[in-house]
Amino acid sequence: MTLLITVFAAVYVTVRWYRREDDTMQLGFLALMYWGASLMWLVDALFEYAELKADYFTPAIEDMANDAFLGFSAVALGLVIWLVRLLITDPRGSVRKALIKKDV
Repeated sequence: MTLLITVFAAVYVTVRWYRREDDTMQLGFLALMYWGASLMWLVDALFEYAELKADYFTPAIEDMANDAFLGFSAVALGLVIWLVRLLITDPRGSVRKALIKKDV
């Protein structure tokens, strides 16, 4: 489930990044984070399959729920990191404008 969730997030963000004219929102960075997470989960799945063989394809419901929670947590953490980077770099200057407006 973790692999599936992160791959869907990576594909969605990559399509959104590819269709944009400019990259002011830095979607390329978010896409690379999700593709990196997908690659990590793919390697994990390969090693788990090598260990479990056919049992890999019949997980328990609890294991699937834990994997789904972990996948959604990884996607959420990627979003948090992306938002913090956006706030720090401030590509549109909106944070700077809001701070200057309050100081005056």
